Amino acid sequence: MAKPKKQPRPKAITPKGFRDYFGQEVSQRTEMLRAIAEVYHRYGFDALESSAVETVEALGKFLPDVDRPNEGVFAWQEVDENDKGDWMALRYDLTAPLARVYAQHRNDLPTPYRRYAMGPVWRNEKPGPGRYRQFYQCDADTVGTASMAADAEICAMLSDTLETVGIPRGDYLVRVNNRKVLNGVLEAMGLGEDAAARDNVLRTIDKFDKVGEAGVRELLTKGRLDASGAFIDGVGLSDDQAEPVIAFLTSKAADTAGTLANLRAAVGDSKIGADGIAELEQIGALLDAGSYGADRIEIDPSVVRGLGYYTGPVYEAELTFEIFDEKGRKRQFGSVSGGGRYDDLVKRFTGQEVPATGVSIGVDRLLAALREKGRIAAQATGPVVVTVMDRDRMADYQAMVAELRNAGIRAEVYLGNPKNFGNQLKYADKRNSPIAVIEGGDEKANGIVQIKDLILGAKIAESATLEEWKERPSQFEVPRGDLVAKVREILDSQD
Repeated sequence: MAKPKKQPRPKAITPKGFRDYFGQEVSQRTEMLRAIAEVYHRYGFDALESSAVETVEALGKFLPDVDRPNEGVFAWQEVDENDKGDWMALRYDLTAPLARVYAQHRNDLPTPYRRYAMGPVWRNEKPGPGRYRQFYQCDADTVGTASMAADAEICAMLSDTLETVGIPRGDYLVRVNNRKVLNGVLEAMGLGEDAAARDNVLRTIDKFDKVGEAGVRELLTKGRLDASGAFIDGVGLSDDQAEPVIAFLTSKAADTAGTLANLRAAVGDSKIGADGIAELEQIGALLDAGSYGADRIEIDPSVVRGLGYYTGPVYEAELTFEIFDEKGRKRQFGSVSGGGRYDDLVKRFTGQEVPATGVSIGVDRLLAALREKGRIAAQATGPVVVTVMDRDRMADYQAMVAELRNAGIRAEVYLGNPKNFGNQLKYADKRNSPIAVIEGGDEKANGIVQIKDLILGAKIAESATLEEWKERPSQFEVPRGDLVAKVREILDSQD
């Protein structure tokens, strides 16, 4: 009789496209979300926490991934007694759930409704370096007003948020464009209602950052050779038809007035184009009134990402400082936030157009930027560790740690096997602890404690001579009653 096969043990691996976040990363993200929420709250936005799961019908348009069921979302079908049921999906952003919430509760919500939301979203797309299937978003939106003041306010709030979390003025720029201006350009090109041609032009415009003016001109007309030598077919427009697009993309001037004048030339007689320029003019005037100058927020027609989705103003926050990529080349850090006006989203539920505008901040991107600038410590400081010299005196050690915690100092008692004292100090090192507290039998009898400055000790061990080591002791003997005061003194000296 054959032996039954043993059930194989599950592999302890993170699912593809996901990752685990440990103490320091979680703490840093939590602190950043708190700082961002503070700014949003100061601007009058209310918090909203909606379900992580929505019906597929409510989510509407998905990410374009034709090789996967439900095009880019994690979806499943609820099955009832008739083997039928709603399709459900994890949310892929925080905007689509807002549209459902507003449509469902609009009679109970104020108009305009100002909300912010923070949390993970999920996308069922191919993962890559730095590209995960779960990531955090941090959104703020105003629903129910067509006023350009709402858009100007979002841009100002985005600027304030970046400075609050540690990106100084001069290291970022919020850039503003308008989809209506692009629609005016498409009209000036004579494309009419040719949806396929308009989509091809939009896709080509979206490549401006990568291929530049000359590349866009080639892609709009006869086509071009890419870096690998492969030929990419062009849209097939004439040079005259392509010219309004080039004029639009390159219309940024030395000041806002010059930029707007160039845009007027690009859209010609188009009314919708003129409306878009008027909206940009309003936003610029409102920002000027709030003392948000061109060093923080500027009108820039080269902002083209998202123009296929938004219906009016579009904005993007870009970090302008340089970093080194994996090949050692200098490059700008790039975009950490984007948003705009989307007046059609709620209409899917209500049948009525409801104006809305909002912004989404990539929290993980912002954290990476702060690490690049050295504004977040590479390694977080751990707790003060109270060592255990006598396991029968655990109550004494717990009393010490309680005193430290009550004084607002992060602390813990070593809870492993106390037999080997060296292992306790290794544990403290692994925890990146700043201080170890030691009280053996002799110290207890004499009413004293030993306090070891682990940070200073490590520095001395790296380079100090014996004489320097004697002059700069890293271990202090103090009366038991001075424990908290001495620990705080050492912590303050380490800052």
